[in-house]
Amino acid sequence: MKRILILALGLLLAAAVVAGEASGPQLEPGAKAPSFTLKGTDGKTHSLDQVKGAKGTVVVFTCNHCPFAKGYEDRLIALAKEYQAKGFGFVAINPNDPAVAPEDDFDKMVTRAKEKNLPYPYLVDGTQEIAKAYGAQVTPHVFLLDAEGSVKYRGRVDDSVKEPEVQNRDLKDALDAMLAGKPVPRPATKAFGCSVKWKKAA
Repeated sequence: MKRILILALGLLLAAAVVAGEASGPQLEPGAKAPSFTLKGTDGKTHSLDQVKGAKGTVVVFTCNHCPFAKGYEDRLIALAKEYQAKGFGFVAINPNDPAVAPEDDFDKMVTRAKEKNLPYPYLVDGTQEIAKAYGAQVTPHVFLLDAEGSVKYRGRVDDSVKEPEVQNRDLKDALDAMLAGKPVPRPATKAFGCSVKWKKAA
C-alpha cells in the first residue's frame, strides 16, 4: 500500500504544471493588483477593498478538484488564522471553468467551504477575467499585496506539497518580512500545481 501511495504521489508531481511554462504574463512584484468584485460561497459579493487587510492581502487562486490545491488547503487555512490577527486579509478565488472541471462548479464550492470551515471568502471567477488579469496559471497560485495593493510576492505557498519535506516557506517568509518592515526575501517564485482550466474556445 505504501509503495502504491509513493507511486501515486510521484505521478502527481510529474504531472505538475509550473507557472511560467504556461502562456500569459503573471503580475510581477511592484505591479498594482487589479481590483475585483466576485460572488462568494456565502452568497454575497466581495471586492478587493472589502477583503484587504491593514497590513496587506493574500490572494490565492485555487479550486476544489486539484490534488495540489487540496494538499495546500490546510496550510493556507493555518496561515490565514495566524496572519489575519496580524492585519492581513485572505481571499481564495476559483478560476476554473466547471464545464472542464465539474468538481469546481459553484454548488460544490459552497460544500467545500462549509466542509473546511474556510476562514476567508471563497469566490468564483466565472468570466476568468480576474485570473487573466493577475496572470494566474496554476492552482494554487499566490499573490501577496501590500496595504496599497501592490504585489510584494507572487508564486508558490512553499516548496513541497509534501509538508514534511518543506524547506522554504516562501509565503510565510514574505508575510513575516512585511510585518517586520523588511524587503521580502524572495519576491517571486515559480508556482506549481494543476493548470487553470480555461474555457474552451467556441
